[in-house]
Amino acid sequence: MALIKINDLHAEVEGKEILKGINLSFETGEVVALLGPNGHGKSTLLNVLMGHPKYKVTEGSIYYNDIDVLSLSIDERARLGLFLAMQNPPEVPGVNNADFLRAAINTRSEKKVSTYQFYKTLDSATKEVKVPFDLATRNLNEGFSGGEKKRNEILQMLLLNPEFVLLDEIDSGLDVDAIQVVSDVINKVKGESKGFLVISHYARLFDLIHPSRAVVMINGRIVLEGDSSLIKRIDENGYEFIRSELGINIEKEETYMNKVSIGSCAVKESIK
Repeated sequence: MALIKINDLHAEVEGKEILKGINLSFETGEVVALLGPNGHGKSTLLNVLMGHPKYKVTEGSIYYNDIDVLSLSIDERARLGLFLAMQNPPEVPGVNNADFLRAAINTRSEKKVSTYQFYKTLDSATKEVKVPFDLATRNLNEGFSGGEKKRNEILQMLLLNPEFVLLDEIDSGLDVDAIQVVSDVINKVKGESKGFLVISHYARLFDLIHPSRAVVMINGRIVLEGDSSLIKRIDENGYEFIRSELGINIEKEETYMNKVSIGSCAVKESIK
């Protein structure tokens, strides 16, 4: 049985349609790489799954273990087991990071965690993510570097123990050592009872976390699915083969498409 099933999903923002009929399903235990040029709807899909109010679903359905996700609020989706590590985590002045994490854990637990147990678990988790413990005692993301924000997202994932994890460019802004740490944590927690949907423009992350499947999104549609060899092909050659072999237009339908490939992002122009 599919953990998540998306059927004919259409979504818009400010009256502009971004997702144009997405059909996808995810089994438990899968790590799926979501590929595609910038601005073609990948982050929109993750935000729609999580319930971001900016995005309006106009057609289609999302079911999580046979539960209608679209009927749920953001916090209900989180309690259900969905988790989104954001591309640009916001700063939240006045909200202590540790207090936020403890409150989030308690919303998913039948019994509230004690102060002693929480800080014991938090200490262990910060060591695993290799961040100083005082990072967890500061205000949520306030004054954090880009890399600290991304590691804090992984710290949240580790503590909340969600069933389906959405990672939106979790590796952007991280150096090589930090990417290795993040990958190690992902590899530790992934398993038969969890699913991952991961966006990245860098093949290095995928080399480390070993996706079981790759899907490509162009202009708000899933145009291609395959195994990990698809990631390597796009990293080496860009997306041009999708046009030449499949006859699919890879330029953005609304505005000029960003020129990116996985491995070198905006540096290497693979699509001309």
